[in-house]
Amino acid sequence: MERFFKEAGLAITVCDAEGNIMDMNDKSAATFLASGGYELIGKSLMNCHPEPARTKLQDMLANPRTNAYTIEKNGVKKLIYQTPWYENGDFKGLIELSMVIPMEMPHYVRKPAK
Repeated sequence: MERFFKEAGLAITVCDAEGNIMDMNDKSAATFLASGGYELIGKSLMNCHPEPARTKLQDMLANPRTNAYTIEKNGVKKLIYQTPWYENGDFKGLIELSMVIPMEMPHYVRKPAK
C-alpha cells in the first residue's frame, strides 16, 4: 500500500480481477483482524463474504461497476464504497473504501459558479 494510504483513517482493501486480496492498509487489516488481518493478502474475498454479498461481489467482478452503501454495526455507521480499478483501460479488480461516518451528517448541494 502506498505510504500515504498505509495509516489513513479509512480501511482500503484492493483485490484483483479474480477476487483475491492484493493489498490492504493498516485500518483494513485491523478491521478484519479476527479473519486474519494482513494474512488475508493472497486469499479470496469470496471466503470473507456470506450470501447474498458473495453473489453480488462475483457479479461485480464479472460486470465491473461501483457499489456504494452505508451500514450500521454496533452503533457505528460506515460508508462502504466499492469501485473497479483499471490499468491501461483493462479491468484489474476492485478497491473497497470503508469509513466511519456520523449517524447524522450535513448534506450540501453545491451550485456551479456563474
